[in-house]
Amino acid sequence: MAVATAFLTEDQFTCSICLDVFTNPVSTPCGHSFCLACISSYWDGSSKSCLCPLCKESFRRRPELHINRTLKEITEQFKLMAEPGGGVDADAGSPRRRSTAVGEDSAGEDSVHRSNVHPHRCSRPGEMPGSVLAEMKMRLQGARSLEHRDDSHLSHTHLDHPLPYSPPRRYTLSGPADSTPNVPLCPNHLRGLEFFCRNDQTCVCASCLETAEHQGHSTIPAKREWQIKKSQIGIKEVELRDLIKERQQKVEEIQQTLQDIQACAASETEGSVQAFSMLVSSVERCQAEVLEVIEMARRSAEHRAQGLVAELETEIAELKKRTTTLSQLAQTNDYILFLKTYPVISSAPLAKDWSEARLTSERTSGAVLWTVTQMMERFEEDLRRLPQICQRSPVEKTVYRSNPELKRVQEYAEDITLDPNTAHPRLIISVDGKQVCCGDRHQQVEETPERFNRVVCVLARQSFSSGRHYWEVEVGGKTDWDLGIVSRSINRKGKITVSPAHGYWFLSLRDQTDYAFRTDPSTALTLGFRPSRIGVFVDCDKGQVSFYDVATKALIFTFTDGFRDTIHPFFSPCTNKSGRNEAPLIIYPVAIRE
Repeated sequence: MAVATAFLTEDQFTCSICLDVFTNPVSTPCGHSFCLACISSYWDGSSKSCLCPLCKESFRRRPELHINRTLKEITEQFKLMAEPGGGVDADAGSPRRRSTAVGEDSAGEDSVHRSNVHPHRCSRPGEMPGSVLAEMKMRLQGARSLEHRDDSHLSHTHLDHPLPYSPPRRYTLSGPADSTPNVPLCPNHLRGLEFFCRNDQTCVCASCLETAEHQGHSTIPAKREWQIKKSQIGIKEVELRDLIKERQQKVEEIQQTLQDIQACAASETEGSVQAFSMLVSSVERCQAEVLEVIEMARRSAEHRAQGLVAELETEIAELKKRTTTLSQLAQTNDYILFLKTYPVISSAPLAKDWSEARLTSERTSGAVLWTVTQMMERFEEDLRRLPQICQRSPVEKTVYRSNPELKRVQEYAEDITLDPNTAHPRLIISVDGKQVCCGDRHQQVEETPERFNRVVCVLARQSFSSGRHYWEVEVGGKTDWDLGIVSRSINRKGKITVSPAHGYWFLSLRDQTDYAFRTDPSTALTLGFRPSRIGVFVDCDKGQVSFYDVATKALIFTFTDGFRDTIHPFFSPCTNKSGRNEAPLIIYPVAIRE
């Protein structure tokens, strides 16, 4: 390739990282060129992103670098120019340089002779002097010796342990200068501090390098080290910005979680005040009704007692009257009157048998008082456990964030109704098919193949084999319940083994606090608070079932499996436990909350 050598300068062929002539030059997407080994080593040292050492442009992915063939050819021509007797014909690419400018002699010898007359002056603007070319020969010979090494060794030599380096002489209008102007001087040798000792991490002069103190140390031109460190500042800035961004995102996450907790606390406060107000009103109303029943029972007993006493007093008076008559008859001397009167008076009186007559003291409010006592005990137990839940450490307590996906899955809401033909005989289904609770005894129901005869559970009428579906169930303050989905082909008679392998995928609660997903063995779940309404989402195509706490919009658990059969929504209110778990499961219409 022909190159106009008169206008070639060293800067055009110098890598800004190693400050040497290009070896296998490559170009970045931003347009800057570097040695392949230099830029590769530079990017290998960065753990975050790839930056251009010159313009600091950041590349999301590491660019795929290819050798710039044109620049490589020009560089090779520049190297040939620096070789002894070398040169480039600006017109024909011959190894000798010819002068063809107007006004010059036609003989090449004259041109060379004139150049040698003034070794430090340029014959034309931009042309490098011969002494510079001679010095470039030395530098390029060292660069060519490095080309035969592998890239990893080359990058190691350039950046970590450079070969002994001879700084280029600088030229002024009057000739070469021994040192760069305005460079701080060494206090010991009064020469410019143009080198950097990596072992001692200090700037030194050329005389310092010859002393025993720095013998065998790794040294590099100070400006070269400055350029390398300066180019690394951009990487450090990116790393620091990434750290700042991560922490800012964490701050936003914590603040958002705090806002969710505050909103949840406000909602709970409002709900608690409303619930306790309703409870107080209900208790006062029930108290008035119980007192009225007690008063009516008292009045009825009093009226009965008064009637019995009046009747007894009448009989007593009659008996006393007969006793007086007998006393008078015993004192008479008229035997004719005595014999005439005695049969009438001595006959047994018509007296009533009062042995079975009594007043009963029945406690008309006994059942109510027992129920109230049980409720108070459970209520006080929950209150005693409340401080423990609130005082759990952040590691033990699970804090749920608001899940924006809940609003999306609520769009797949289904109108779910219970199927009485599948319900266990103890289960009581509401007329609209939206509520189910467990009674105290078995009901007279028809025995069907679809009915569960041992486990107190029921299925929905609806079934799904594809698509996405969602429904919500109010569990309230129940101590035990099961919610989820089952396969249509499950076993419904006798003892049942519940697990995904047997066609059961459901979430359960036991003893008010023990939440679990029924795998084999069960997967225990830790919840920071008790959900009152559970959302169930099923993606038949992906084989996923998810459970949400509707009040906090929190995802409780997701299980992924394959549904090989048609599935039905599954409900179990569990046994009522002598009234402690008598509340029903209620299927509520879905209301999408903001």
